[in-house]
Amino acid sequence: MGEVELSCRAYVKMYLHACLFPRCSINGLLLSSSTAGGAVCVTDCVPLLHSHLPLAPITQLALTQVDVWCSQTQQRIVGYYQANACVSDNSPTPCALKVADKIAEQFDNAVLLMLDGSKMSPDYRVPPIVMYERKDSRWILKDKHMIMLRQWEETRSIAGQMLESGDHALLVDFDSHLDDITKDWTNQKLNTKIAELASPANGNI
Repeated sequence: MGEVELSCRAYVKMYLHACLFPRCSINGLLLSSSTAGGAVCVTDCVPLLHSHLPLAPITQLALTQVDVWCSQTQQRIVGYYQANACVSDNSPTPCALKVADKIAEQFDNAVLLMLDGSKMSPDYRVPPIVMYERKDSRWILKDKHMIMLRQWEETRSIAGQMLESGDHALLVDFDSHLDDITKDWTNQKLNTKIAELASPANGNI
């Protein structure tokens, strides 16, 4: 499996999701609007849950709805992300492996991304992520040099800025949407905000 590139939008939303629910395990889906060539470009993510992660029916409902939305917006699900409630634990749980396996059935180059809670401070100089790829029916650590975050300094700065200004409160995960269906789990408001901050920085969201 080749390179995986993570966009500013995808990283910032994962980061804000974890910051919004600091004492919870959180998870979500990684999306791509382009899977041309060998590289996987993660262009967006959908935050899913912040409670009862192993609850299969909710996860299945979310996967189905996101899949339908992806087919309407020329995107596809290419991976899964999770942050564990215990900050020192960044190993995939049985729930993470199960959902990632399901995604890998539909997309061969699926990735499993764990956020490292112990390195989530805005001052941390390297992306707080651990990525796995599937080889011979097992999830193994991916070579760090195959993970690209092209504009890491700008991305890190945007994530910190949004957290500071309280914009993480705009984030809606699927859990919150189920509590109040008027809330938009596609997070268009947040996407616009990230795009506004990213455009002078690098012109690449």
